[in-house]
Amino acid sequence: MRLCGVRVEGNVRINTRVSLYWHNLSLGENTWVGPECTFSSTPEAGIKIGANCDIAPQVTFVTGTHELGSERRRAGKGKSLPIVVGDGCWIGARAVILGGATIGKGCVIGAGSVVVSGEYPANTLIAGVPARVKKPLAVDQPREPLAQVETA
Repeated sequence: MRLCGVRVEGNVRINTRVSLYWHNLSLGENTWVGPECTFSSTPEAGIKIGANCDIAPQVTFVTGTHELGSERRRAGKGKSLPIVVGDGCWIGARAVILGGATIGKGCVIGAGSVVVSGEYPANTLIAGVPARVKKPLAVDQPREPLAQVETA
């Protein structure tokens, strides 16, 4: 991956049959990429995956799209928007993440969801077609140190 120009941090694990279209991709430390995932970026719009993310099998990331054209050809002028996935996210199997999506840290994306362009808040469950925030998720609280127990 590094030889292809992909930015890969330490301890990234990538399964088989992962497809790259362009190489404007960054994978954060300790991220796991499932089999048959697709990363379709453009030189103008990259895909940035944070640290400690888990990407299930067959997830697709696509930065490119088109403006709406006339009735002669609905796919008008091409354009692309970046994708950002925050640290600690879990993306379920066969989810599709479209250009312009910015997913906050600690989110869960439901399997089969289609995440469209927009900002998604941290620590939320996001699911559906199109994907919507379903509920907030618990946030880790700092733990108090255990009290020392004196023994006699």
